[in-house]
Amino acid sequence: MTRAERRAAMRRLVRSSLRGRGPALRRLVAWSFVQALPAFLSGLLVARAIDDGFLAGETLTGLGWLGLLALSVLAGGWATRQTFLRLADVVEPFRDELVERTVRGSLRRSTAVGAVADGAGVARLTQQVEIAREAYASVLLVVQSFVVTSAGALLGLLALSPIVLVLVLPPLVAGLALFALALPGMARRQRRSILADEQIAESAGIVAGSMRDVTACGAEQQVAATVGAHIDAQARATHELARFTALRTVAVAIGGLLPLVLILAAGPWLLDRGLSTGAILGALTYVAQGVHPALQTLVRGLGNTGLWLVVTLARIVEETEGLEPARAAAPSAEPRGCDVLLRGATFGYGRAVEPVIDDLDLAIADGEHLAVVGPSGAGKSTLAALIAGLVEPGHGDALLGGVASAALHPATAARHRALIPQQAYVFAGTLRENLAYLRPDASDEQLAAAAGLLGAGALVRRLGGLGAELDPHALSAGERQLLTLVRAYVAPARLVILDEATCHLDPAAEAVVERAFAERDGSLIVIAHRISSALRAQRVLVLDGGRAVAGTHVELLAGSALYRDLVGFWDTEPRRAAAPGGGFAANGVPAPPRGVLARIGRALAQRGLRARA
Repeated sequence: MTRAERRAAMRRLVRSSLRGRGPALRRLVAWSFVQALPAFLSGLLVARAIDDGFLAGETLTGLGWLGLLALSVLAGGWATRQTFLRLADVVEPFRDELVERTVRGSLRRSTAVGAVADGAGVARLTQQVEIAREAYASVLLVVQSFVVTSAGALLGLLALSPIVLVLVLPPLVAGLALFALALPGMARRQRRSILADEQIAESAGIVAGSMRDVTACGAEQQVAATVGAHIDAQARATHELARFTALRTVAVAIGGLLPLVLILAAGPWLLDRGLSTGAILGALTYVAQGVHPALQTLVRGLGNTGLWLVVTLARIVEETEGLEPARAAAPSAEPRGCDVLLRGATFGYGRAVEPVIDDLDLAIADGEHLAVVGPSGAGKSTLAALIAGLVEPGHGDALLGGVASAALHPATAARHRALIPQQAYVFAGTLRENLAYLRPDASDEQLAAAAGLLGAGALVRRLGGLGAELDPHALSAGERQLLTLVRAYVAPARLVILDEATCHLDPAAEAVVERAFAERDGSLIVIAHRISSALRAQRVLVLDGGRAVAGTHVELLAGSALYRDLVGFWDTEPRRAAAPGGGFAANGVPAPPRGVLARIGRALAQRGLRARA
């Protein structure tokens, strides 16, 4: 993204956050006029207090004018409070816009085919968005305060004596110009600091999740050097940024302190031209209490939080601008049906490791009910991810309706397949919003019917109906699974993949769910964790560390030693008095007899299943 494009995107973002905020902005401007009252009146009232009061021997008159100044300060303080309240109405929509943009961009970037998780997106959301929000509020306050105070003071000088403006206005403009010239260099160094901060967050996240591998490979020094380089880069950018503090100090001295010196030096000259002592003191008041503090606050605010705002906002825009149009411009082909075809599909989590799925041929017809079984780590969930298009085979093809699953546009894939993982995701909101998430146009009758078919009707009633607000933390794991299963049932997708999505349901509830999905129009693939799931399926696929064999339950009992061992393990009956060679695990699940474990071990060691589906 070019600098001009980045600036244009930032302007669009700010305009979007201000859209519809007209009433709040008008109230802000109105209170700003009241807030400017002390700055406008201060010099005039001081001049009257000196000339008409104290120098004329009228002490009470002088105190009266100063009393009016005190009242104006109280009015300005009340207006400042109201200004803060009005600013909240402007700042919070800006923050909401940033959060929505950042979350949307990070999700799209992380879920793109072939993409890795957007680790820097966490830093953008948790740190940069809050920095931008606070900086935006601070900049608005600083700029508004400078405009109000300096404009009030300059108008007061004009009313007091226009000739004094010649001594105040040129230095003020020069100081502002010097500061403006220094801002680009400060912004560049601030940008380097933020980029280094993102790299620190991303590399630290990678290292934290790979400490065992780093230690095993003896790569501690290399990893420390990589992360340290990012830390050093941020430190250099911060040190360079600190050097610009001198320019900021010079700008404040020129714009805020030089006018004081000029007024004092020109005092006799001003007296000769008819200015009174009170007028000169009033002019000094305008500069010392108005122009100089306002300029100092502006330079400090824009030089710190202003830079954070510009650079952080630019970074967020760079990482989120244009993601949606780019995806919308490249729609994928529509699958023809929901038949699944894997041809020589191979997938491994790394180039130098043994593939999890190895040269697999598999055809699942449209409308078929398939159960996938195998030992833990045999690749069942990986197979589900291949079919769903979440991962792409390193070799071979994984097709859904004749189209490569991984090449499907996310919206296209969502219309044709639904993958329900073991971890059930339920979000805060109404029950209806959760159930209709994959099909927003579903009617209440359709949702209620689906809940009844899957055995979730009682749960819906207990939660208070479709309009009830959900607290995900108040639901059990099984209840969350039931709700996500209803969500998948009403989805338009004809292919449903249940990746141990019923593991927290009891066998009776699981049977109700699987029968409902089997009778639903479309295909069903179940990653089974109970033998009953395999018995209900039309066909069973046995995975064994990259190799596979498929058939009916009866065929596999006759032809697959591993399947017989798995069936023997699943069919083991609980025994409170453990038989010889058996027992109970710590979680209360009956442990299989030692003979079954031995057969499973021999089957895994032999890896004699060479046939493919």
